[in-house]
Amino acid sequence: MRLIDLNHLGREQVIGSWLVGDVLIDPGPSSCLDALLEGLDGEVPKVIALTHIHLDHAGATGTLAQRWPEAEIWVHERGARHLAEPQKLLASAARLYGDDMDRLWGEFLPVPKDRIRAFAEPSRIGDFRFAPTPGHASHHLSYLHEPTGSAFTGDTAGARIAGSPTIGPTPPPDIDIDAWLTSLELIESWSPDRLMPTHFGSFDDVAAQLDELRLWFDTWVSAASRLDLRTWVREHHEWVAARSTEAIAAALGQAVPTDQAYLGLERYWSLQEPA
Repeated sequence: MRLIDLNHLGREQVIGSWLVGDVLIDPGPSSCLDALLEGLDGEVPKVIALTHIHLDHAGATGTLAQRWPEAEIWVHERGARHLAEPQKLLASAARLYGDDMDRLWGEFLPVPKDRIRAFAEPSRIGDFRFAPTPGHASHHLSYLHEPTGSAFTGDTAGARIAGSPTIGPTPPPDIDIDAWLTSLELIESWSPDRLMPTHFGSFDDVAAQLDELRLWFDTWVSAASRLDLRTWVREHHEWVAARSTEAIAAALGQAVPTDQAYLGLERYWSLQEPA
């Protein structure tokens, strides 16, 4: 098992891809393809397991499917059609990233439908147990590698770098805090020995990290309902800076852009208002 730092835009500890035996979890965007292939050092995975289809986690999947014609793709049922026909996904992302799309993520090629294995219910395959863990995205899966007790949580267990606080990645469009809290309970029910978030690393203080994420929700989700974008972003930057070095805060901010975190929460609150 090893963590491959994809060195997103030349910065360490922003996006990590995990190779566990012959399973590659979250290959990242194709803009980081060279770093991924260097980290694999010639190994060819049999499975690409996606936690979800956001570009920073899954953007290189179609490119890798072409490169590795025998590899199977695991994904939530809700995300499967967007892998095969990514036009709507890319249009949605373009509204968020604009002219930075190519620089940030590179190309997103479609995945042949016959290569996709889609799941909507908790499942087990080989050494992996996995289940839907919505909240960050409705199509999110988390994976437990049972022999090692390692939970690969994508964005569900928060974003954290060694030396940083745990924060919630809450970009638009489908943040659901109630579902997210239920997903944290599911991960806890697995009793994992460590959490492996895509952003970034491996952490064995499982209960502390999940509790810190819940506290982040308590503080910053409610704050987004009463503060404007500029104020929320400024206060959140100050909060992270007080708990991190400058370099770690910069990596965390690249992994979870603060303005996007606010916009996702703003949309979440707009959907809570009565019609």
